[in-house]
Amino acid sequence: MSFRLFALTTVLAGVLPALAQAQSAEDTPRTLHLELNALQDVGGACRLTFMARNGTGMTIEKVVFEAVVFDQSGGVVNLSLFDFRELPADRPRVRQFDLPDRSCESIGQALINGANTCRVDGAESDICDASLSLGSRLSVELLG
Repeated sequence: MSFRLFALTTVLAGVLPALAQAQSAEDTPRTLHLELNALQDVGGACRLTFMARNGTGMTIEKVVFEAVVFDQSGGVVNLSLFDFRELPADRPRVRQFDLPDRSCESIGQALINGANTCRVDGAESDICDASLSLGSRLSVELLG
């Protein structure tokens, strides 16, 4: 009887940490994170630089976000579609978009209004909206 108890205790001691680790991996949110990383005036345009991190575990073949840019007073100055192209799983990507005839100094906020296109495995998917998280390294806030 004591050998069985010892064997059971030994097995559980090895299995429980693995189960806890698997549980915490499942609890880790799978996100598509967009970060507004930089603004730069380039030839009469404001260039917005984004860092995209696809942590969804799936390659996103194509994603296009509807983006709205606001001036310092909160007025809409631009509504555009930003094509982030392919975002491989678990690999960061940098994407840049120019706002013509706009000074970066005039930008107050940017809003990701949602995914216009999100293709995974050859079909439209809701993962780009459902897993989206946003951040900014700048004083210009990225909303969503």
